[in-house]
Amino acid sequence: MPTRIFVNLPVKSLARSVAFFAHLGYGFDPRFTDENSTCMVVGDNIFVMLLVEPFFQSFTPKPIADAHKTTEAIVCIAVEDRATVDSLVDKAIAAGALPGKTRDLGFMYQRSYQDLDGHLWELLHMEQDEPRSTNVVPACADLLEGHAGAARHGARSQRP
Repeated sequence: MPTRIFVNLPVKSLARSVAFFAHLGYGFDPRFTDENSTCMVVGDNIFVMLLVEPFFQSFTPKPIADAHKTTEAIVCIAVEDRATVDSLVDKAIAAGALPGKTRDLGFMYQRSYQDLDGHLWELLHMEQDEPRSTNVVPACADLLEGHAGAARHGARSQRP
């Protein structure tokens, strides 16, 4: 079985969230849909579980973050071209999302929005045939070497 990712997001109104994401063109797997949650299909192996807040809370002892006031994560999705980035973000904004930043780095184009529950989404397109620099910022190189060295010696890396 291929590796799959399931991102779980709390929502205030499942019906409102489903309508919002359906407007963007996403589908939903009815096998994993009931009054408490739905499984939004983003790609072949990428899924977003939209769970009403009381149901989401049953999975964690921590309080649910108010995504309108704090950032809990940024969900980033790479798409096939710039036109798709623009189309999806424009549809999100038309459906009530708040617009975020746009970045055009030449080889990479990004736009973002905040969904109806405050979750941050970023769409990007990256040119695949552009040459990439192999230069690493010195501090990052040290960090990467530390993880590589630990892995070579069978140690597990730990977060600071």
